[in-house]
Amino acid sequence: MSVFATRKVMDQRVVIARVIVNEPKVILADEPTGNLDGQNREEIMLLLKNLNENGTTVIMVTHDLELTNYASRVIPIFEGEIQK
Repeated sequence: MSVFATRKVMDQRVVIARVIVNEPKVILADEPTGNLDGQNREEIMLLLKNLNENGTTVIMVTHDLELTNYASRVIPIFEGEIQK
């Protein structure tokens, strides 16, 4: 992993750590794994899933349909319209 990529992973983790410390009731996550490799992506998604299972609402926006496997509810939106 390059220095730049390592920095992106660390930045992502710092942001998530700051959020967790404040124990929010709701987390808004816009492409939370966008710049991460497979292992770090998995760790972040498991962390968000664990937070959700322990009472935190996680609202995540993503173009990566694989991440919906971690969700308890998915609301697909296409061209600004909620899909059924």
